[in-house]
Amino acid sequence: MRFNLFMLILAALAGATMAVQGTLNSALGKIIGVLETTLVVMITGTLAALLALYLLGLGKGNIARIGNAPWYYLLGGLLIVLITYAVAASIPQLGVANATTAIVATQVATAVLIDHFGFFGMETVPFTWWKFLGIVLLAIGTRLLFNT
Repeated sequence: MRFNLFMLILAALAGATMAVQGTLNSALGKIIGVLETTLVVMITGTLAALLALYLLGLGKGNIARIGNAPWYYLLGGLLIVLITYAVAASIPQLGVANATTAIVATQVATAVLIDHFGFFGMETVPFTWWKFLGIVLLAIGTRLLFNT
């Protein structure tokens, strides 16, 4: 697997954006409700994707091939509803930093498992002692952040 600085920066941007998005979603949830916020976020996201895909012509794939995908690849749409709801509900109770820390720590641990076993058709990336140490340090950092 080749290191790509641009993709690392893009991933970091996604992480920062997720923290901002969660904050905005939880703030909207206080006004209109968490499930209602989830619906508004999904509609807004759908409209933005349609705009990018069809009006701006940014799509590079072939949506007609969706029938070739295994059924479980489509579960991402259901999962984003759960993710959006859980983030919007947890941030007001835990705070942005604590909720995001729990999200990131669990996300990394799950990602290591997906990599190691190659779940969902992903290329396998073996588990190493360095990754184990990283998870341990991440757990320690998570615990430290929760104590503040």
